[in-house]
Amino acid sequence: MPSQDEVAQVFPEMVERFQPQKAGDMNTTIFFDLSGDNGGQYWVKIADGAVEHGTGQTTADMTVRSSADDFYDLINGDLNPMNAVMFGKVKVSDVGIGMKMMNVFNLG
Repeated sequence: MPSQDEVAQVFPEMVERFQPQKAGDMNTTIFFDLSGDNGGQYWVKIADGAVEHGTGQTTADMTVRSSADDFYDLINGDLNPMNAVMFGKVKVSDVGIGMKMMNVFNLG
C-alpha cells in the first residue's frame, strides 16, 4: 500500500509524462477524488499545451473517483486502465476525456 506522500507524488510525475504534442488544443481540468487512508483530492489542468497540478477541490470537466491504492496501481502500470474502469475500481465521469488523458500522459 503506497503512503499518502507516494500518492501525492503521482501528480508531479504526470506533469513529467505530459506529451503536449498529443494534447493538441485540449483545454480541460480533471479532478481526482481518491479515497482511503492515503487518499486526497487533487487536480490536473491542461491548457494551451501546458499542464499544472494542485490539491483540493476544483471545478472540473471530468472527475476520477477511486481508492488511492487502485489509482496508484493504475498510474504505475500495475492495473490495466480498461479493466479498472470496467470493474468499477476507477470511475470516470467522461470516458472520452479519460481516453485522451491516457494518451496525453502516456498511461496504460
